Amino acid sequence: MDNNLNKKKYDWSLLLIISILFVIGIVLITSATQFDKKRLIIQSVSFAMGMTAIFMSGVLDYRILKRYDTHLYIATIALLLLVYVPGIGKAQFGARSWINLGFMDFQTSEAAKITFTLAYASFLDRRKNRLDTMSEILPALVYPVPILFLLLKQPDLGGVIVFTSITLVCLFVAGLNLRFIFNSLVIFALSTPIIYKFILRDHQRVRIDAFLNPGDPSYEGNFQVIQSMTAIGSGGFFGKGLFNGTISQYGFLPVTESDFIFAVLGEEFGFVGMAVVIILFFLFLSRIYSISKHAKDFYGTLVTTGFMGMLFYQILQNIGMTIGLMPVTGVTLPFVSYGGSSMLTTMMIIALIMNIYSKSHSSFAY
Repeated sequence: MDNNLNKKKYDWSLLLIISILFVIGIVLITSATQFDKKRLIIQSVSFAMGMTAIFMSGVLDYRILKRYDTHLYIATIALLLLVYVPGIGKAQFGARSWINLGFMDFQTSEAAKITFTLAYASFLDRRKNRLDTMSEILPALVYPVPILFLLLKQPDLGGVIVFTSITLVCLFVAGLNLRFIFNSLVIFALSTPIIYKFILRDHQRVRIDAFLNPGDPSYEGNFQVIQSMTAIGSGGFFGKGLFNGTISQYGFLPVTESDFIFAVLGEEFGFVGMAVVIILFFLFLSRIYSISKHAKDFYGTLVTTGFMGMLFYQILQNIGMTIGLMPVTGVTLPFVSYGGSSMLTTMMIIALIMNIYSKSHSSFAY
């Protein structure tokens, strides 16, 4: 019995999938940066630290975290405020979203994704199947508002959408009244012009304008999307080969190691390479969904599906923007794009999911 439980302590198929994606990412980053040793070391060390956390994940029990939802919520706000501390906070790429750790810049909203999901899951766990009246729904909707406000202040529109994805998935799983969801979607659609005119900032409106006019290179951001689609299209079925991408190798496409890593994949490995990565992500999300269904308790289900919603959006957004189907935002492709904070956060998420998996196969009573 003990040996059987030990075998089920880790979801080895999930570990294999993320390891393959990481290796593909390292290969693509090597090509995109023309062998930038610092970036490769940061990416590899972040992955190694994450794998260590995964193999140590069985030491604690995720259900203990349910007791500390208030602390986790405060920690989320503190992480987003940390970027304003003089000497630590750092502005780059048009947003104040990073802190300087000396050896690397860390985007605090990445860690906040974890603390917020854990806190919100606990909050909703106490309201399971009771989200059908306004007195119950309103607190659940207000809960993420301070977080979204702080992200808008940075400004980080991509982060806002990621946290909104976590919120919506958790609300749906917690049993939010479907009629309320439909009415909310209608209200959101009708209020879109007001949001566009009075809430979004100038650079955010430009991104939407560019998305609505994809063929016009005069809009900021469209040039890189056009270059990205050209790179992917030029790769054909099998691609031009590693290090042989012309658009990605000769500086015609910006941020190739991160935001547009999928374009590098398409140009150098073609349709076949892109299909392999998409299939791997499908298998990856399928495994997480399976773990969520077999979680030991509803809190575990909420945490897992919240993370799954977040990761699904990031995959969809990153791939979508490289082929002109989504507006350009600074959202990385999990395990593949360069980014120490992104990689480390995603691996911490997998460690938590692995903990939920191990407890679902354990006889330990909590």
